[in-house]
Amino acid sequence: MRPMLRWLAGSALAILSAAPTPALADEDPRFCPTRPSIGGSSCTTEPGHVHVESSFLDWQRDDQTDQRDDRIVAADLLTRVGVGKDTELQLGWTAYGRDRTRDKTRGVIDTVTGTGDVTLAIREHLTGQEGKPFSAGVQAFVTAPTGRYPIGAGTWATGVIVPVQYDLTKALAVSFTGETDAAANQSGDGRHLAYSGITGARYKLTEQVTATAELSLERDDDPEGHETRALAALSAAWRPTKTLQFDVLAIAGLNHAAPDARLVTGGAILF
Repeated sequence: MRPMLRWLAGSALAILSAAPTPALADEDPRFCPTRPSIGGSSCTTEPGHVHVESSFLDWQRDDQTDQRDDRIVAADLLTRVGVGKDTELQLGWTAYGRDRTRDKTRGVIDTVTGTGDVTLAIREHLTGQEGKPFSAGVQAFVTAPTGRYPIGAGTWATGVIVPVQYDLTKALAVSFTGETDAAANQSGDGRHLAYSGITGARYKLTEQVTATAELSLERDDDPEGHETRALAALSAAWRPTKTLQFDVLAIAGLNHAAPDARLVTGGAILF
């Protein structure tokens, strides 16, 4: 029996010795939620991992001369799956939305509830690596009309997002996100050109807390009325662990065409 025990002990020791020793920092999973920024990101999910991001509550108010519109969205879900070293697939869906419009002249209130559209996307990280200041990516998406207006768009839409970022220091980074869409017409029939540019500055207050300030300019050439919207956004994210995040986003409209205010709370987790 003793030779057998010695052989088993020796085999176990050989297996343990051959097993790779994980590096404490290098083996940390890549956790890079897109939220709560209104801009894009070039960071992709590693193969074998899944990012799940969701809004807990998303409220928006648009107060116009003749009407006031309040929209509430809950469980706006985004799942990101790593399928390659620099490639991920995304599936997004709005589980619940409620839109309440009050006509100020007649006092009539119209309320619509329902689910939103499904978005399929692919994101590719083009350039940039750990320790390098510049990074860039591209994301293409298509939206399927599973919901109804105003919670959903009512017809197919597609677009391309190009985010770039430059790290000025270990704590401070600046970014720009350009987007061009074949957006759904408000009528629910056909598509039109829409495009936007978002500039941002992100500052890491601590290893767990990050704050981001952004400015957005959006042009929408809907046949029912062309609009240019200007927005300012401020967000903060807190990571109690290396794979869990809670965040908040506040957006203010800077011109008449933009919604007056929007407040979003949510979070993300990595599996």
